[in-house]
Amino acid sequence: MLNQGLWSAPGCDIRFWDHPGDSAPVVFLHGAGADHLMFDAQARHLARQGHRVVTWDLRGHGLSRPSAEPFTAEQALTDLAGLIDRLGLDRPVLAGQSLGGNLAQEAVRRWPRMARALVVIDSAWNAAPLSATDRLLLRLASPALSLIPAGSLPRVLANASAVTPGARADARRAFALLSKPEFLAAWRATATLLRPDPGYRTPVPLLLIRGERDRTGDIAARMPRWAATDGVAEHVIAGAGHIANQDAPDAVNEVLSAFLHGLPEAGDR
Repeated sequence: MLNQGLWSAPGCDIRFWDHPGDSAPVVFLHGAGADHLMFDAQARHLARQGHRVVTWDLRGHGLSRPSAEPFTAEQALTDLAGLIDRLGLDRPVLAGQSLGGNLAQEAVRRWPRMARALVVIDSAWNAAPLSATDRLLLRLASPALSLIPAGSLPRVLANASAVTPGARADARRAFALLSKPEFLAAWRATATLLRPDPGYRTPVPLLLIRGERDRTGDIAARMPRWAATDGVAEHVIAGAGHIANQDAPDAVNEVLSAFLHGLPEAGDR
C-alpha cells in the first residue's frame, strides 16, 4: 500500500510517497519545475517488481510549498539526506532527471556510501570539463530565460522538455505551480552543481539514460563522453525528449529494471 507522508523540514513541509517493498530501495529526484508525478510510471512499475520506491517533491515544488527561502542546491541536498535518514533507507539507488540528476550526482560525490547506485536521466554531467564558451553560455542562459513572459513560461518549457502530448501536458501543469522567480531559482541551482573534475569517476554502479530528441543544453553531446569516461553504456531512448521517462515510460522502465536486477546487494560493495 502506498504511504503518503509529510516531513516538517526546516523552512518547508516536504511531501513524499513511499511504496513498500523488499528489493533495493529507489529514491527518485525530479527536475526543476517538475514534481513527483513525473515518475508515476516508474514508481508503479518498480513497486510491482518488489522495490521500495520513494518519490517526493523538492522544496518549493509540487505539494512541498511554500518554502521559506529561495531554492538552493545545498538545501535540496540536505533535504535528500534528511529524508533518507528519516525513512531508514539502506543505501538506496538514487535516480534523478535533469536537476534531480545533478543533485543525485552531487550526493554520490559527497557521500559515496549513501547510495548503492546512481541513475541519471537527461541530466548534465557535473564533473565534465567546461570551456570558456561553456561558462559564457551558462551565464547567459538565466538572463535569456528571464526574458520569457511569465504567462508563457510553462508552455515554452513544456514544449522544450517533452515530445508527446501527455508528457507536455503534465509538464505544463507542474511548471505552472511555480512563479517565474521560483523556477529561475531552481534552474540556477543546476549551475552551482557543475564542478569540473577530470579525474573523478562515479564510485557506484551508474546508469545513463537520455532521450534521442533531447536538445537541452549539451546533454546529447556530453553524455556519450561521460559514458566513455566511466566505462558504462549510454541508453538512448528512441523518439523521447528531455523528459524521456514520461515520453517513453515503457522503454525507460525496461532499462531501469535490467539495471536494478544486476545490482549487487547493499552489503556487497
